[in-house]
Amino acid sequence: MEYGICNLAIIPLRAEPSDRSEQVSQILFGEAFEILEWKERWVRVRTDLDNYEGWIGRLQFTMLGHIAYRSLKQVPPPITYRAVTQAWKKPDNTVLYLPVASSLVFLKGTTCHINNEKFEIIGEIGETEPIDITAKSFLNTPYLWGGRTHYGIDCSGLTQTVYRLQGIDLRRDAWMQAEQGETVDFLSEAKLGDLAFFDNEEGRITHVGILFGNGYIIHASGKVKIDSIDMQGIYSEDQRRHTHKLRIIKRLIPSK
Repeated sequence: MEYGICNLAIIPLRAEPSDRSEQVSQILFGEAFEILEWKERWVRVRTDLDNYEGWIGRLQFTMLGHIAYRSLKQVPPPITYRAVTQAWKKPDNTVLYLPVASSLVFLKGTTCHINNEKFEIIGEIGETEPIDITAKSFLNTPYLWGGRTHYGIDCSGLTQTVYRLQGIDLRRDAWMQAEQGETVDFLSEAKLGDLAFFDNEEGRITHVGILFGNGYIIHASGKVKIDSIDMQGIYSEDQRRHTHKLRIIKRLIPSK
């Protein structure tokens, strides 16, 4: 098995080996992956974070040795906690602007080492904030299919990123996340941080958001926003109608 690691800020993960193919997710700085297939300018990979498969450009990453990859698996790397953290790349003195939830791999002091490359982290490395504060930092982020950053994010990318900053790993798509956690029977029993899932007319789960309690939810639909929610689903004040039909509520954060 061969392995790679992202040494750029973001790598688009595509459904097919083509620049025109849809972006299904993103790989962030410091995230590792297994290499499954080589094809001309493209590489099919399986991400270490959520076992998601897709294609990335073969010039957009660096190889990672077996021993180094195993060391990452044994000791999970710390992650960035600020919306944007700068990484000064030595020795060419260029700067990467790292999105939140990037992995600061092989960190020694304030320096990340990826093979022979050194990245000096400029910015605070510290503890994460409460889940509602972290989620609110994404407000007004534009919706982007497959996005995982403050520059563009989709509904399950939002929940996955916010939860990761709480130390909890979610799978990538909404229907996958709905298979995790414990079911909450009634909306009235939901707590801050519970996930609400919504289905379409065919009964397929297509949307997810984070419950804030008191009848409100934060989710990505057009942009990241806070809407009201009841037993029918999400009610949009802008559209003056219910936009998403509630299917199930799940709890992954243990009650204190």
